[in-house]
Amino acid sequence: MRLPKILLLLLAAGTALADERPYMLGAGLETDSDDAVRGSLLAGVEVGESTWLSGGFAAGSVDLASGRTSHTRYVDVELDHHFDPIGIALGVAYWGDPDLLDSVDQRVSLYFRDDRFTIAGEFEYRDFDFIIPPTNFFPGREFTFDANGFGARLRYRFTDKFRMSAAAMQYDYSVDFRPDENRDAVTLLSVSRISLINSLVDSRASINLGVDIGAGHLGIDYATWKGALDQARTRSFTVRFLHPLSFRTDFELALGYDDSDLYGDITFLSLYLYFYGS
Repeated sequence: MRLPKILLLLLAAGTALADERPYMLGAGLETDSDDAVRGSLLAGVEVGESTWLSGGFAAGSVDLASGRTSHTRYVDVELDHHFDPIGIALGVAYWGDPDLLDSVDQRVSLYFRDDRFTIAGEFEYRDFDFIIPPTNFFPGREFTFDANGFGARLRYRFTDKFRMSAAAMQYDYSVDFRPDENRDAVTLLSVSRISLINSLVDSRASINLGVDIGAGHLGIDYATWKGALDQARTRSFTVRFLHPLSFRTDFELALGYDDSDLYGDITFLSLYLYFYGS
């Protein structure tokens, strides 16, 4: 699919047009106790007054129960403009494995923000292509479907050092998934937290508490999501610590634990580096 290359070219063009405006670059690596690995690249740049262009690319691999290795890609570009106090963000993304499950997503967020409080309403349209490979007991199948997602996001800063955020999203699919008919597909996809099935969800919710500790920042996250194929529940806890390495560089270390009805108990570790410039 050519869309990931197009999105990256758009981000590169925006960066070039930004001249000497503020920008951010980031890179990270995540792994879990089932040996799945994912690497990420992030970038953001101010392209005009109160306008921010951001994007990301991620690639991962995981060994599936069928014996094959799934190679996933994720590309995302978002344009955010703040009119003060109202803002709007528009985004488009591609994610997945074109030989198994992938999606092109479009989203819009309308938000209100002041010095302490941010609240946003969000809408996302997802266009899926799903290929279930044949097995000894299943002939295989390929089909397309879509989903509309509606959600909200809240962020509040209690003091200069302590803040909280929460988010929730609910999806309405164009097809009716029947858990008893999707066991083969679930078995193929549900081997790790990096598996594609964790992006095919019926609903998700999260809450984050963050506190500044000296020059660093400590964050505690709780997230839960329900699978669209079989309605299985996953609960995830993560502790993150962000600390500066220099005036322009930060690193973030995260350690987490998943309790999943699909793939059991998994621990995961990630490390990100960020650079800020102009």
